[in-house]
Amino acid sequence: MLAGIKLSETFRALKHRNYRLFYFGQGMSLVGTWMQRTATVWLVYRLTESPEVLGNVDFAGQIAGVVLIPLAGVLLDRWNRYRTILWTQLLSMIQAIFLAGLVFSGTVAVWHIVILNMALGIINSFDMPARQAFITQIVTDKEDLANAIALNSAMFNSARIIGPSVAGLAIAVFGEGLCYLFNGISYIAVLAALLAMKFHNTQPAASTRSNILCGLKEGCSYAYNSLPIRMVLLLLALVSLAGFPVLPLMPLFAGQVLGGGPDTLGWLMAAFGAGALIGTIFLASRTTVLGIEKIIAVTSAIFSLGLMAFSLSTSITLSLVIAFIMGFGIIAQMASTNTIIQTLVDEDKRGRVMSLYVLSFGGLTPIGSLLAGHVAGLIGVSYTFLLGGLLGLGGAVLFSLNLSAWRSVAHQVFADKGII
Repeated sequence: MLAGIKLSETFRALKHRNYRLFYFGQGMSLVGTWMQRTATVWLVYRLTESPEVLGNVDFAGQIAGVVLIPLAGVLLDRWNRYRTILWTQLLSMIQAIFLAGLVFSGTVAVWHIVILNMALGIINSFDMPARQAFITQIVTDKEDLANAIALNSAMFNSARIIGPSVAGLAIAVFGEGLCYLFNGISYIAVLAALLAMKFHNTQPAASTRSNILCGLKEGCSYAYNSLPIRMVLLLLALVSLAGFPVLPLMPLFAGQVLGGGPDTLGWLMAAFGAGALIGTIFLASRTTVLGIEKIIAVTSAIFSLGLMAFSLSTSITLSLVIAFIMGFGIIAQMASTNTIIQTLVDEDKRGRVMSLYVLSFGGLTPIGSLLAGHVAGLIGVSYTFLLGGLLGLGGAVLFSLNLSAWRSVAHQVFADKGII
């Protein structure tokens, strides 16, 4: 796992002006995003104290992605991704400010949260794959692409550390409304960064297909027929489905198992984010995509084993350590998968394949949250986490057993693209 690491190369993608603007603008906005996410799960928990409702709210907020993300990928291969991101960020800002108004007025109810989360889910169905595909337009030197992807993940997880920890304190002192308000205001930073960008190259020509379903079928067939892409997407989907419900169920674990409050939730999510940040810095320091398949296999196992250990913990200190390890494992797997797909995919199918990537870790999460919420109501949160860890570990082992087949195909594509 240590091959190809050079710490001096960790931030090389920041030499690209547009990427640098995007990076720091998004960084500020994502702190607000994580404050809102933390506030939402705690607000729902405070209003209901129900694992089923927590799972249902998370499901309602993200289920739009299951249907819309693949279709969004087809459209993103035709639309201007830059303008799409401008619109999605503006609409997300409006959603956050509206939710802040409901909380400050004291009229917020669970059904308000469900509807507004659904609206945000629709927006994110276009925003998330658009931002993934947009990276190739703002990083002009393709040798820096893997570094840019890793730095994006590092930025995301820096916000994951800062946002929840600040949110936990803010909720305890001022209530959830301040988190929503800050998130709404933070979108000004990313909008300003986008408007300051200058482009010397244009987005690749859009597909001329008029039938969206044909375009969707073409993208899915392409991903399925590419063994390396298919394998990494299936593993990511399994780990996300089985393991990602740990986040929406974290308030229950913090409250019922550890006996804590919003500050405990904030520290747990911050520890998860700290591990994720270390994982992405580790990936950013790598100078080659060769050997990344080993990282995907190992980090998937690390997350799954961590989730199993987390399920057995009743100590806040031990839980924080394990949350750190889980964060390292899952985000390193996600960022490695992103890197390998961005390296392998053909440009005219980038939007569609990246939408499948987003679907694999984000779109399937609400299904996992819904199932986990109901399972937790039957067998408890701890046993739900243990079951998820076992499923993820099985997927990691199966992936590892097929690494030889993965390399034989992927290395030929690398050779055709001049990477090796």
